[in-house]
Amino acid sequence: MPQFVEVALPVPMRRSYSYRLPAQPSTSPCPGKRVKVPFGKQQLIGLITATKDSCELPDAQIKEIIEIIDDEPALSEPLYKLTLWAARYYFCSQGQMLTQALPVALRKGADAAPKSRTWLKLTDKAREAGITTLKRAPAQQKLAEMLWQHPLSLDEFNAMELSKAALKGLEDKDWVQREQVPVDINLGWRTALELGETPHKLNKEQAVAVAAINAAEGYACALLEGITGSGKTEVYLSVLEKILSEGKQALILVPEIGLTPQTIDRFRRRFKVEVAVIHSNLTDNQRLDAWRAGRSGEAAIIIGTRSALFTPMAFPGIIILDEEHDSSFKQQEGVGYHARDLAVMRGHLENIPVVLGSATPSLESLQNALSGRYRHLHLGERAGNAKKVRQGIIDIRNQPLKAGMSAALLNEMRLHLDAGNQVLLFLNRRGFAPALLCHECGHLHECDRCDAFFTVHQKLGEIRCHHCGNQYAIPRQCHNCGSTMLMGQGIGTEQLEQVLKEEFPKYPVVRIDRDTTRLKGSLENHLQAIHRGDYKILVGTQMLAKGHHFPDVTLVGLLDVDGALFSADFRAPERFGQLYTQVAGRAGRAAKPGTVLLQTHQSDNPILRELMHKGYGDFARGQLSERKQAALPPAWHMVLARAEAHRAEDAEAFLAAIAAMLPRDRGFEVIGPLPAPMDRKAGKHRRQLMFQAEQRQGLQQALEAILPAIDLLPEAKRCRWSLDRDPQDLL
Repeated sequence: MPQFVEVALPVPMRRSYSYRLPAQPSTSPCPGKRVKVPFGKQQLIGLITATKDSCELPDAQIKEIIEIIDDEPALSEPLYKLTLWAARYYFCSQGQMLTQALPVALRKGADAAPKSRTWLKLTDKAREAGITTLKRAPAQQKLAEMLWQHPLSLDEFNAMELSKAALKGLEDKDWVQREQVPVDINLGWRTALELGETPHKLNKEQAVAVAAINAAEGYACALLEGITGSGKTEVYLSVLEKILSEGKQALILVPEIGLTPQTIDRFRRRFKVEVAVIHSNLTDNQRLDAWRAGRSGEAAIIIGTRSALFTPMAFPGIIILDEEHDSSFKQQEGVGYHARDLAVMRGHLENIPVVLGSATPSLESLQNALSGRYRHLHLGERAGNAKKVRQGIIDIRNQPLKAGMSAALLNEMRLHLDAGNQVLLFLNRRGFAPALLCHECGHLHECDRCDAFFTVHQKLGEIRCHHCGNQYAIPRQCHNCGSTMLMGQGIGTEQLEQVLKEEFPKYPVVRIDRDTTRLKGSLENHLQAIHRGDYKILVGTQMLAKGHHFPDVTLVGLLDVDGALFSADFRAPERFGQLYTQVAGRAGRAAKPGTVLLQTHQSDNPILRELMHKGYGDFARGQLSERKQAALPPAWHMVLARAEAHRAEDAEAFLAAIAAMLPRDRGFEVIGPLPAPMDRKAGKHRRQLMFQAEQRQGLQQALEAILPAIDLLPEAKRCRWSLDRDPQDLL
């Protein structure tokens, strides 16, 4: 029996910690199990990474673990290997990466596989007395009404944030009883798969794609490049039919924004199996339930956003990443992992196929497909009887604009609305106006903590910085000259909505952005109303651009695209190409022909022209060769070192010290330190250092060699810093 364990803890130090095992441990220690240990003055939960018979530390320094929490490892072997690989690849500590892979409730010590669950039930005494007798205790009455319909598990009760005092009151009256019920895992779907609807007939291209994916034995990665409306979801459903009928599970990852009930409903309608859903609006207990359902094999399909990547599967069958180009798959805070890259690696470790689907594939995936690392599958025709979209550019140089809309766009909108169709206007700026301007002295009100202007939010009665969250009531007077002549400068979705209501009083307008969809369920309600035809004019940011199917939208207008064409970020053209293609894909998805109009001051811009005339596929291939010539990702590999400090020179000195350690031979390039495109954010000065290498292996080795020295730099104490592998955003 080993005497010591190495434990990875959720702390930024790149090392594991040694602990002594108790004389009689409750269960055998092995890698992947959670343990509770003393750490300084607190107790932490970590994961065992190794067991050993001896320890170099003196006896007085070694503490004993408090308990081994799990009977079985919390992470399966492939998932455990994946997290260790990711920790190395993304230059973070094993503990940080291992905790990313576990739901919050498990990080706090919840039971990974409970033997029984507690249910709350109404007693016969309560049913005889009747709920109306609780009129004077509304919280108790509300809980009793819910329990009248069906019992609630204690986890559900906690997740709904119902009144604990009301529960105690009902228990004291002997109205509610708790009942322990053994957990019964139902794996019936593995032997008899039931379909809820007849599958659609596939067109030739869809059938070829399904056959190619189904033919894969073990690990294989396929890029499914299908134009918007070509029926990628139908391909996924057909592939799932084979996987599920073999008794295997499927993990489907979707972008945060695209996770609409529409997507989940399609899977639930087709297959009569349990579907576990994981996204950021769930409570910790709901996430844990979905994780357990995946781990036990009860959930045949797991659908979720980025973090669902780490959900265990008892019977792994396939991983599908829809809209694989979407930037929300890259985590920006903490460990900057990319779910797409880890999904491919997980497929490799689990030995199962991986499918990446997109109408506008990222250049990284496209390069892998073109070089033969991924199987490249095409869907070139729109499914069903959807027609090709008509495209047009409106040159707005010297044109009078009404809230950013040209006369030509307004006339076109009238035609489509009068014909009984819906119109979608896209503007990627929420709020009333992007800046507050003094009409007398020209002063623009700037955030006092960032190099950015305040956005005016008229309805909320405030000016807010979209970078640090700083907010104030809308000022009455100019901060510079005291004048009261303040006006919003530029257009935001809120102002656009207001002007459209005045311009088209007969047609109801709906605005969909982060401000109007804050409340739980509001996005679903808006989308249902759009499908019912309650709204005729849709105004939105990119929340509206992705994955939604609006059969009655025949006109899509993009109002302000010029900002996207000029950016400090080398990925800006690729992003614009994806966004334009995705937004354009919302038009004419049913039998009605669609039109896309794009307003710009740059009507002769080569990026625009290429996109309009050749489509995203050729445009992306052109971008790939440009990146190759410029030695930029994906041709070269990049790590971005970021540092921020109250004094700019502290951040600068730290990055300069790193730059001095990096190799500058052939095949390597060091750029910086440079100020970030937004120099000051939330009161701190930001600096960046880019390190590029032609070979991925070379980049890994060069950074691993100097990491211990970076941690020990005296300058590191004076700033906050991070390493971003394969950065998606240079701002």
